[in-house]
Amino acid sequence: MSDDHTHVQEFFSARAADWDRRFPDDGPAYAAAVAELGLREGGRVLDAGCGTGRALPALRAAVGRSGVVLGADLTPAMLREAARAGRDRDGALLLTDVARLPLRASSLDAVFAAGLIAHLPQPAENLREIRRVVRPGGVLALFHPVGRAALAARQGRELTPDDLRAEPNLRALLTSAGWRMTSYVDEDTRFLALAVRDA
Repeated sequence: MSDDHTHVQEFFSARAADWDRRFPDDGPAYAAAVAELGLREGGRVLDAGCGTGRALPALRAAVGRSGVVLGADLTPAMLREAARAGRDRDGALLLTDVARLPLRASSLDAVFAAGLIAHLPQPAENLREIRRVVRPGGVLALFHPVGRAALAARQGRELTPDDLRAEPNLRALLTSAGWRMTSYVDEDTRFLALAVRDA
């Protein structure tokens, strides 16, 4: 396991038990972001870096019982909390690295990724791997329940021009990984960038 992975696991393992209690009001923001994916009954979707699985109920509601919902995370403690909260009833939980997804090429309609982009050790390469498992025309949602400025303030840091989620930087990154950004919202109450996989 790389040092990046070890750091991510240590960070989230230490916070897993309190995660949902620390952010109790995020549910509506997750549901609204999932709604923008345009999922249909019977769709196939992955929550990449699912953490405690807060998006899984909304993803399940969007694709119905005939759809497939997967939640993938690198940190066992986060997946245990997802199961403890009963979210494993809404989607299958996978202990895996999004850099090497155990999924067939073009097997998904969409990928939802909340807070993931900042934790990717090789963002362009990792986004290419996510692209591999999404069908042409499928959608990627990069989401956070607060915007960049609010998140920076919460973390006690300043926003800088090289911020990965700044619109020009993220657009260029997505393009280099085979995605076409179709919308970008960065407000105090949410961050949501949508991208489509071209053929």
